[in-house]
Amino acid sequence: MDLRPHIEKFRKRFAELESLLSDSKVFDNPQAAQELSREYARLKDLVAAGAAYLNTVAQLEENRTLLKTELPDSELAQMAKEEIARLEADDKKLAQQIQFGLVPPDATDSRNTIVEIRAGAGGSESALFAADLYRMYCRYAEARGWKTQTLDSSVSDLGGFKEIIFQINGTDVFKRLKYESGVHRVQRVPATEAQGRIHTSTCTVAVLPEAQEVDIEIKPDEIEINCCRASGKGGQGVNTTDSAVQIIHKPTGLIVRCADERSQQKNRITAMTVLRSRLLEAKIAEENAKYAAHRKDQIGTGDRSEKIRTYNFPQNRVTDHRIEVTLYNLSVFIEGYLDDLIDPLMTHDMETKLAALQT
Repeated sequence: MDLRPHIEKFRKRFAELESLLSDSKVFDNPQAAQELSREYARLKDLVAAGAAYLNTVAQLEENRTLLKTELPDSELAQMAKEEIARLEADDKKLAQQIQFGLVPPDATDSRNTIVEIRAGAGGSESALFAADLYRMYCRYAEARGWKTQTLDSSVSDLGGFKEIIFQINGTDVFKRLKYESGVHRVQRVPATEAQGRIHTSTCTVAVLPEAQEVDIEIKPDEIEINCCRASGKGGQGVNTTDSAVQIIHKPTGLIVRCADERSQQKNRITAMTVLRSRLLEAKIAEENAKYAAHRKDQIGTGDRSEKIRTYNFPQNRVTDHRIEVTLYNLSVFIEGYLDDLIDPLMTHDMETKLAALQT
């Protein structure tokens, strides 16, 4: 593929954006300015990669020409061979970055994200695993400088969570975490197992892009709002006031509950945010269903019923079933070092989308 026309296209659009963003009137519309700023940041990286790629191509040509004119055993020829090997690796990496830039960015990639973890098969062990997953994602968010906020939770009798819903705010949160949606399976010996038998349990993870009012319109007559007394941990102020909010979306039957804040108003705002995000997820899933024939080649549907990963503690193994990658560092992975799987998942997804564009 000749990348020069694409590099020039990136450069021209980047120059246009520089001119637009230099006009203070653009910022009269904060949302439009934010979108332009995101595009500017994306193209800035692509323009830099394009310049580096063209320079690498030129250096490769020089060294290949030098290699042809020198004696095979000469010192200059050996240096040229070493330089060519290094430059070819750079060329491949930069070319891939530019090619990925041809794939239109997902409009939701830059959104803050709501993560819902629910215990599945396995009883109390599943609830304990839900707590492990929550801790894993919090550690990952902390390492990337993201902020987490618990929205609602239901604690299991023996520890862990029957359900926990939390929000993660930061740069490219949904872009990196959207691949976590699905069924996570754990294989390990529970602390309560006297005979040392390995048990298999599951948890369901749903990763939702935070929806905005312009994405989903919810009419007042479509919802029923109930207030009740919060229960569980949270302190005396939470447990003795009618601060918990439950919203029922009548058209779909979706029920959202939020009780983590002391203020009923804050819980109501948060519950509406979660409701919009769930409705947006359903809307996106409906759109994806129209292209079901193409989805078989992608890394996963994002469906909550799809088993995506197995965590095997006795073997210190974590396996992602969508890309058939197995790592033998589960003890490190579960501490929030997720990039060894997230990066190849992102790469595979981009390669699939790029291939679809070229057919």
